[in-house]
Amino acid sequence: MSLKRENVLIEALPYMQEFYDSVMVIKVGGNAMVNVQVMEDIIKDIVLLRFVGIKPVIVHGGGPEITEKMTRMGKKAEFVEGLRITDDETLEIARMVLVGNINTKMISLIGKAGGKGIGLTGHDGRMILARKKAVQKVMVEGVETEVDIGWVGESEVINPEILRIVLEKGYIPVISPIAVDVAGNALNINADTVAGDIAAALSAKKLILMTDVSGLLRDMNDLESRISRITLDDVDPLISEGIIRGGMIPKIKGAAVAVKSGVERAHIINGSVSHSMLLELFTDGGVGTMIYGPGFEP
Repeated sequence: MSLKRENVLIEALPYMQEFYDSVMVIKVGGNAMVNVQVMEDIIKDIVLLRFVGIKPVIVHGGGPEITEKMTRMGKKAEFVEGLRITDDETLEIARMVLVGNINTKMISLIGKAGGKGIGLTGHDGRMILARKKAVQKVMVEGVETEVDIGWVGESEVINPEILRIVLEKGYIPVISPIAVDVAGNALNINADTVAGDIAAALSAKKLILMTDVSGLLRDMNDLESRISRITLDDVDPLISEGIIRGGMIPKIKGAAVAVKSGVERAHIINGSVSHSMLLELFTDGGVGTMIYGPGFEP
């Protein structure tokens, strides 16, 4: 067992050397938001990254918890192409869950693991300036229908100054995906999408999107159908084929935005699998789906 552990460390060494002093944006979502042990394990891994010289930035979602809270308040959660329809009441629920609950829990876990966390939203330093998303056109029973998804935004400008300041001071920023528009209105942004935008703004080395599935699957019922690597040119055809669908669409699109903007590689991994992030980053095999662009082929 000792030899096996030594081999793991030796295998990790060149990756640690390559990633030293680099920025990595990590989106945490899915089951981790409601499973305390999964969340604690992920936070320990992220603090470890900080102590080996990597600068992690956390963007968190909270979809399952928001849906649970909505159900308890008698509201039905509705989605269009993976984006939550957000009226006034839903926005308040999202802010309460994301900022008041999940963000503070993650900061506490970072401290428990020996790190220094700092909670932020898009309002802080006007970090995420956004605009309300346009009316969405969707097919309903074969008929094209326009749907207003409410207070859902898309990033216009990312101001990474505050992130660079806190990273240089050794903090791990934890970002709730609540943005602000030019009029001061709050907008809920899909966490996968905003993670990609922030990774691009920071020229991050990697973007890691943690979810409840083991990467992109050709067949959702077959874990062996995982697609381990795709290029930017693969994205649109896979969406057309229906292989990238539902909640995976904003994940892949967020990853594609980041890679097009200079992030070397993006990874979609199963955050419910213990230490999956470390396996993806520091071993030769990897465990998820990697998206890469020209010049960064494996």
